[in-house]
Amino acid sequence: MADSSSPARRTVADARLYLCTDARPGGRDLRELEGFLDAALRGGVDVVQLRDRSIDTREELELCGLVADVAARHGALWAVNDRADVAQLTGAPVLHTGQDDLPVAAARSLVGPGVVLGRSTHDDAQAAAADVDPDVDYFCVGPVWATPTKPGRPGVGLELVRRVAASRPTTPWFAIGGVDADTVAEVVDAGATRVVVVRAITGADDPEAAARTLRAALG
Repeated sequence: MADSSSPARRTVADARLYLCTDARPGGRDLRELEGFLDAALRGGVDVVQLRDRSIDTREELELCGLVADVAARHGALWAVNDRADVAQLTGAPVLHTGQDDLPVAAARSLVGPGVVLGRSTHDDAQAAAADVDPDVDYFCVGPVWATPTKPGRPGVGLELVRRVAASRPTTPWFAIGGVDADTVAEVVDAGATRVVVVRAITGADDPEAAARTLRAALG
């Protein structure tokens, strides 16, 4: 079971803007990752997740150290995607899992009670299950719109966001998938107060400004 006193858990409850990025955001050189992360976090990103299936485990472990250092400079959280073993080895404060990854209870048994566990959900039943699971600390609803970061997965639409918001979850939740400066107002109007973004910041020429715009829209 999760440790409700964990500082990271309190931080994720207050988070509004969550960034997922690969090691070369927007086609940047790997050497630019640190500067990119600094800029995004200055702009208001609360949580940053390294998600890159093109790198091997050794490189992921090395890059997690860089992400951890940048996050610490800004008082932000950082997350590992899917890999409970990587989260365990790097001391990551957050582990995010999808529906096809480790079951939540299995992930919790590996990383312990202090790590924040996130879960992806794609329909009402999955969102409801995540909300009542004592081992889930936050969940994501989406993809709201189809996105190239999840090829083949159709968008769930704003109606699901509205239904989840209307259910008044007690667990923090984020809308994800196709959210950017042009669409963030729509997900906020649908009831979301937190969002996860990828290209809205990784694809921006000025990631700090892009993050500030999104953060301002979230209140």
